[in-house]
Amino acid sequence: MKNYEKKRAKNNRTTFVAEEEISDLKKHLLSKSSKNTSPLNKIINLSMEDGIGLVEDNSVDLLFLDPPYNLTKDYGNNTFKQTKQSKYESIFENWFLLLLPKLKTTASIYVCCDWKTSQAIFNVLKRHVIVQNRITWEREKGRGAKSNWKNCSEDVWFATLSSDYIFNVDAVKLKRKVIAPYRVNGEAKDWQHEAGQKFRLTHPSNLWTDITIPFWSMPENTDHPTQKPEKLVAKTILASTNENDLVLDPFIGSGTTAVVAKKLGRKYIGIELNEEYCCLAEKRLTMADESPDIQGYKDGVFWERNSLSDQK
Repeated sequence: MKNYEKKRAKNNRTTFVAEEEISDLKKHLLSKSSKNTSPLNKIINLSMEDGIGLVEDNSVDLLFLDPPYNLTKDYGNNTFKQTKQSKYESIFENWFLLLLPKLKTTASIYVCCDWKTSQAIFNVLKRHVIVQNRITWEREKGRGAKSNWKNCSEDVWFATLSSDYIFNVDAVKLKRKVIAPYRVNGEAKDWQHEAGQKFRLTHPSNLWTDITIPFWSMPENTDHPTQKPEKLVAKTILASTNENDLVLDPFIGSGTTAVVAKKLGRKYIGIELNEEYCCLAEKRLTMADESPDIQGYKDGVFWERNSLSDQK
């Protein structure tokens, strides 16, 4: 069943495309018939292998890569089937080698994966680029398990092409409540009063416990089966790019990376095989003009989870 045919509850704020919207949204996409058209700030409705040829070499500042994990998953008009780990590593390496020429020598790379594919991703990255860190983020919702530990985390590998790269540490600090305020000579040490409460800006670590998975009451939510939160993508973009830099996502799904790049004043190129998801991305890009907010990011800082009342 198409996503636009689903029945939805009255208060469900999930963003989706209606059948009558698709013909108009399709006009904004690049496809095989698009000739001599710049892919800048566009969604390319092709496979990654076909679409990457439209991207200029040595032009990308940030590669955000969220490839199919080594799981059997239905992506609408395309199903990825689980395979042997060694074969998945080979598949990912073939994708990665197509993408590398598109990156500037100062570019940064973020690759999303689950615990099963994390080692395979690392093996490929260490052969071709400089692995800087592994980020682990908490997926705070998901099904429990009766005979195993509940799987509630994923990895994001951070890599660069060289030792010359951007990292804007002050742009990705996390604002937390101070539980045990420390003072020196009666003065606050590394914290401040705001609206009668005590807060501290903390340096970003490689363990992210402040991410909220999109759900039905959030307009950010879509029907894409592996959608990443806007807040997660925003951290990578703010840390590793400056305004007007170019962000590439070759498996862009419902458009989260492009939407966040636009909200943060960056350029983007997205590639996606599924036409309905491409149209959904276009709709979300239009919505970004009306509402540029990113959940959990306010006044230039990231806030810890469940702190909406404090942000006000």
